[in-house]
Amino acid sequence: MKDHMTVSESEYTDADFQKVRQIAREKAGIHLPATKKALVYSRVSRRVRELDLGSFQAYLSFVTSPAGEDEMQNLIFALTTNVTSFFREKSHFDHLESIVVPQMISRVRAGKRGRIWSAACSTGPEPWSIAMSVMTAFPDAATHDFRILATDINAHVVARATEGVYGAEDVEGIPTAWKAQFMERTPSGDYRFTGPIRRLPAFRVLNLNASWPIQGSFSAIFCRNVVIYFDDSTREHLWQRLADKLDPGGFLYVGHSERVSCANQCGLTQVAPTIYRKDH
Repeated sequence: MKDHMTVSESEYTDADFQKVRQIAREKAGIHLPATKKALVYSRVSRRVRELDLGSFQAYLSFVTSPAGEDEMQNLIFALTTNVTSFFREKSHFDHLESIVVPQMISRVRAGKRGRIWSAACSTGPEPWSIAMSVMTAFPDAATHDFRILATDINAHVVARATEGVYGAEDVEGIPTAWKAQFMERTPSGDYRFTGPIRRLPAFRVLNLNASWPIQGSFSAIFCRNVVIYFDDSTREHLWQRLADKLDPGGFLYVGHSERVSCANQCGLTQVAPTIYRKDH
């Protein structure tokens, strides 16, 4: 087997970093401050080695060529990867289960739509956690027009999320009773979501900073640990677009280190440190 070529940090120039910054901004609205230069080297040099391209210059030439279209997704994902887990920031799911879904039930049973959006679903723990919370509060949700839109910019993680298969260590945060209710063991020992719950999530590839081919509005939107990658103007523009997609009285959940700075202008009221309600 051929050894991967090494990439020396001394060969990583300011021009390379500026080029990555430009790509990140143009393709995904990601803002990379100067302090991220070392992080970019750490993340992107792995991709350079994987492709045996030998230098950042060669990699960046490839990724911006027609042949590098798929690799562009890998580059963006390398720059944005963060931790995801089932029921991360559990207070959001408690609020969803006890407040939001009960308010939706009578409306949905009367034949109206019920919609929740996981706006940066990564490999799927967030939307599947939402689905378990929904099914617990509304056991027959899957027999009605109730859906969870789950989107991410990266097609590879969306494909994995759609499969709904996770290793034993990945599902440690799921209560044992819920694993028994909503999952089955695979021959390899993994856990797979099964039964009616699979009808709830709809997985799609979506760039939050591009156009949204989304019809209708949502009773709740989860957009957590995403805006940390954006500059102030991009962040405020996204908050406004998300607020516009909420039903009156709907809720926006953000990450523990995030704050909707334009809440008043966006028509949102903060009801908990990381939960906002759209004003009627």
